[in-house]
Amino acid sequence: MSPTPCPSGSLRSAAEVNEEIRDLWQRSGGCLSPEDEEEYQRLLVEWAAATGGSARSAA
Repeated sequence: MSPTPCPSGSLRSAAEVNEEIRDLWQRSGGCLSPEDEEEYQRLLVEWAAATGGSARSAA
């Protein structure tokens, strides 16, 4: 189940995206299914955009 994407031009903060990443890992028990992996990759791209590319790694 994927969250509804934000309307174009509306970005979530890096903290909001990071919270969703943490929730995904918690829900998966630390072992991502192929569908979860796809969602994780999408979230990483969104997180990187939210940080402006200035952060070195996701926590």
